[in-house]
Amino acid sequence: MSGGVDSSVIAGLLSREDYDLSAIFMRNWDTRDESGTDQGCEWKKDWADVQKVCKSLDIPVKMVDLSKDYWNRVFAPCLESWEAGVTPNPDVWCNKEVKFGALMKELATEDTWIATGHYANKGWSETEPYRPKLLRPLDHTKDQTYYLAAMPEKSLARTLFPLAKYTKVQVKEMAAKWDLPTASKPESMGLCFVGEKRRFDQFLSEYLRPRPGRIVNEETGQIISEHQGLWTLTVGQNARIPGMPEKMFVSRKDPTTNSIYVVPGASNFRLYRNGIVARGWTWLWADSPPPVDRPEGYRAQMQHRYRMDSIDCTIKSGPEPGTIRIEFDKPDKAITSGQVAVVWDGDWCLGCGYIAGTF
Repeated sequence: MSGGVDSSVIAGLLSREDYDLSAIFMRNWDTRDESGTDQGCEWKKDWADVQKVCKSLDIPVKMVDLSKDYWNRVFAPCLESWEAGVTPNPDVWCNKEVKFGALMKELATEDTWIATGHYANKGWSETEPYRPKLLRPLDHTKDQTYYLAAMPEKSLARTLFPLAKYTKVQVKEMAAKWDLPTASKPESMGLCFVGEKRRFDQFLSEYLRPRPGRIVNEETGQIISEHQGLWTLTVGQNARIPGMPEKMFVSRKDPTTNSIYVVPGASNFRLYRNGIVARGWTWLWADSPPPVDRPEGYRAQMQHRYRMDSIDCTIKSGPEPGTIRIEFDKPDKAITSGQVAVVWDGDWCLGCGYIAGTF
């Protein structure tokens, strides 16, 4: 339980069924790492809310401190990526390494399952041996399978998604009907270590030293501004350069020269790519991947960022082991190295990898 309305409602749903329930609150970020004090820390407010909900539902609850796992497995690798100029997705790796990695090991016993407030669904293969399938939920506007695409199959087999058949509106209605303490709590947005009151670039400046470089107009080759680090701007983002006749958007980054290239206009052809090459690829069924090694490849749909419409594509084996080449049916823009590419066969999520390059 996170302290939000979604996990509060799943606790309410499961408490009305015949389960032997207990709740777990994960503490993933230690504010003392930043300031030396826990004063004003968001996790304390969330932990208090979780305790209130569990008391109202008569469910035992405990807190598990996984902040060291989060730092070592998620935050530190992400810092290295940001410094190198790529844009990682901490939420995806948190689910893989912490929620469905370290936490699963913490539970220890094989007969323990985890229920989570993610908007996702699970099915099973139709023939033996029966294997779990990660599926999209009913509410596609809240679909979070993108963030779960890297979770291990063994963890998926032991996971329940009670919100699979509900919409966000229905979830809020249930919270109000049951008078849960979190019923009117606003939805939390942003990364757990940044919070909602700070800008992301300000947060990173506490960990990464400035490394100034050129901002170059890719059309003219003209140096038009300076950046303070490759991590301060993302491909596809409005660079907000003053004095320009029109808005300039980030088209690419060059780590070898520490340069950021921009182009005028949000629809500039230099923002578009025909496909990507992804590394570190993992299939949810690792020993039974789709037939991507065929010359014609494998037809599927993909997302290269959360909350985008999935696009039709052809997936093929990449040039090196562990790589995948994804060719789009139509060029797409704002493709960011380091982000996660996730593929589906209809509503069935198959796997993911991180974007290493485009073509």
